[in-house]
Amino acid sequence: MTNIESGPEAQWRQALGEGRFLLQRDRESGAYTFPPRVGDDAEWVEASGRGVVYSVTTIQQRAPAEPYNVVLVDLDEGPRVMSRVEGLAPDRVTIGMRVAARISQGEDGPILLFDPAQAA
Repeated sequence: MTNIESGPEAQWRQALGEGRFLLQRDRESGAYTFPPRVGDDAEWVEASGRGVVYSVTTIQQRAPAEPYNVVLVDLDEGPRVMSRVEGLAPDRVTIGMRVAARISQGEDGPILLFDPAQAA
């Protein structure tokens, strides 16, 4: 059993705290994985931070709280992550939207968020 304070999850969170979004990649197959897991063949690599919204839900709360979205993002590297898209109204986030990751400071430490990607 891996200690949560020193295992892959802790390493990932530490990297976020340093402003880096990392993914694990299998050295043999080249496949990326998320969430982080224990593995002898895994190496940490910098993620592109780019992806596409796979699924979106808008959460409506009672006033005065503002609605927000919860998304599943398919990263360009392959794994799917859960997060939020910011930078536009929650109901304007759509499936298939290109997004770019950024790291922000949340109540409990650094968090991975996404913004709409700039059109190329």
